[in-house]
Amino acid sequence: MANESESLQLNLGSLRSTMALTLHTHHASRIWHGRAPSEGRAGIVGLNGYISIMNKMKRGSEQDDPYSDWWMLRVEEKLEQTRVTLKTLREQVDLALTDVPAAMSIGENLNVQPVKLPLFVNAQLGFMAVYLLADYDEIARKLILAHHTALIDRSTLERWLNEGAHALRSLFAMAQQYRYSGTQRDDFAANNAAARLALDKFGALPQDVLEGTRRSRFAPPLSRRDNPRVDTGAIDTEPESSMEAEHASLDAKAEPAPGAEDEDHSE
Repeated sequence: MANESESLQLNLGSLRSTMALTLHTHHASRIWHGRAPSEGRAGIVGLNGYISIMNKMKRGSEQDDPYSDWWMLRVEEKLEQTRVTLKTLREQVDLALTDVPAAMSIGENLNVQPVKLPLFVNAQLGFMAVYLLADYDEIARKLILAHHTALIDRSTLERWLNEGAHALRSLFAMAQQYRYSGTQRDDFAANNAAARLALDKFGALPQDVLEGTRRSRFAPPLSRRDNPRVDTGAIDTEPESSMEAEHASLDAKAEPAPGAEDEDHSE
């Protein structure tokens, strides 16, 4: 029976989940795509580019790069600020829609031909931004409906649409500044050349981040220290089985090693 069980485990494949995002407005679609640089105009990173950066940032954190951990904390804080901005906008448009007379009913404003975008996201901070864009798309639909039904004027429509778009683009632009340092915490403990170069290039880190005592709530488990460094700047952003790998690491923590049944393996 034991051999049969082991054989079944060895035959297990990778976990996969098909994901897609449906958008109904051009406003949200433009934020997804961003804008390519052209003559006289700077490029604007979109949600798609932001997700790629978050995937790299997570890999950097896995490799014990303290700067990647610091960036994850900063992005997480910015995500919360963006969520609050969109929540305020939602409350404003919902309040405007309450002025519809009780004798009148208005259905949900949906696109007859929405765009469906496949998602390849390996980082939780990437998913959080996807949810924010979905929120913005819904807010935009309500704003357009409120303007169409004379509940808000054109200037209010444009101001609120721009406010939500600016909050999301500000988040993406901040994340775009991230760079993988190529260092590990052991480098800083040894104060070696790699650590000194990183300090000159990226600046000093908060002590608790450098020590690893403060990390993002979505920070991945650290790789073994004897693993070689991985240059996340060259990482392929195609989807990996990170969901399986991350949860496999949790399973490994929960399962006692042979001959160590009496040790405490609680997190």
